[in-house]
Amino acid sequence: MRNRSLQWMLIAAVCGLAAGFTDWAWLLQVATLVSGAFVKMLQLISIPVIFLAIISTIISMETLGRFKRLGGSVFKYTVITTLMASTIALIMFVLIDPVPDISLRQDLLQQTDHASYVDVVFNMIPNNLVKAFLDNNVIGIAVLAFLFGIVTLSLPAENKQTLLHLFSSLFQMFVKVAQYVIFLLPLAVFAFVMILVDGARHDPAQLDRLLKFLLVVLSANLIQAFVVLPLMLKYKGIQPSKVFMAVLPALTTAFFSRSSSATLPLTIECVSKQPISKKVVNFSLPLCTVINMNGCAAFILAAVLFVGMSTGMEFSVWHMIAWIFLATLAAIGNASVPMGCYFLASAFLLSMGIDSPLMGQILAVYVIIDMVETALNVWSDCVVTSIVGKEIGQAFDET
Repeated sequence: MRNRSLQWMLIAAVCGLAAGFTDWAWLLQVATLVSGAFVKMLQLISIPVIFLAIISTIISMETLGRFKRLGGSVFKYTVITTLMASTIALIMFVLIDPVPDISLRQDLLQQTDHASYVDVVFNMIPNNLVKAFLDNNVIGIAVLAFLFGIVTLSLPAENKQTLLHLFSSLFQMFVKVAQYVIFLLPLAVFAFVMILVDGARHDPAQLDRLLKFLLVVLSANLIQAFVVLPLMLKYKGIQPSKVFMAVLPALTTAFFSRSSSATLPLTIECVSKQPISKKVVNFSLPLCTVINMNGCAAFILAAVLFVGMSTGMEFSVWHMIAWIFLATLAAIGNASVPMGCYFLASAFLLSMGIDSPLMGQILAVYVIIDMVETALNVWSDCVVTSIVGKEIGQAFDET
């Protein structure tokens, strides 16, 4: 069944590639409508899935000690993988040296008002239960889920079981809805590929101008995806190819939808088919979706150094090393939505007093970067969950 689904997605991608070279405006409009509708459907269920998965899993742990153990393990591997991604991005930046001639077209400058990074983080703290959901405040919703889940652990057993049954049932309902939505994935793949190819055809100059920067970011992401993360799995005694093939539908969806939170229902579905504790899967993946952003860390570091150096700013070796940790912290606080990394990088640059047309040019190719880094984020989520499941999953099922 899974092989047949992959075959349909491959056929859809080939058809979308061919359609992208046509000038059929009506077909492009249909593709835009289909892709937009597909992402909206995923977004419709993604926020409830995050909230319900976290809170139902915490309640099912029965004790606060089990929560601390699982959450600490997930956070540890999240920090490790994100630091590795930032470090690799810095190495590739130094090796490729993408800083170009800064005679850039001023008309490409995107004039956008951004708050400081402190304001961005502060605004993620919810002050209204309903507003957090209406604003798609992923981190705020995760905070609420943690708060409610931890408090519920201290309630009498009868109340706790009632809430567990309620939240678990709602979670299973949304997962079932996700399965029906994912049935339309081949049609969505066709639409996404056509839009991508059509956009590249009509704007080749900017793609060529930013080739070196694009190479830095993409090579860093690919090394992280196909070298670092598989080696981590190997080190833990897990077969990388087996995990990769199991989660390939989720990676495909993440690549085209450019949202790890929107892909979460399918990611949970794919990883749940592996021999991993369901409690670990339902807790680790939603948490990773919020804080585990390998691709985002690589982009933020490369973008800040690229734009900063292009405008005359000097970075010492220690400054560059410091940006490994700054990019990691920023990525952990990034919401898992399309364009999230771009706006965070812009906020950093503006806080440094840099207002360059380069960010406007990067925007022209960011769709490609965003697709690759989102797939990397989801792949890293699956790797972290597999490792945590191998380490403590069996102990959780036995208690």
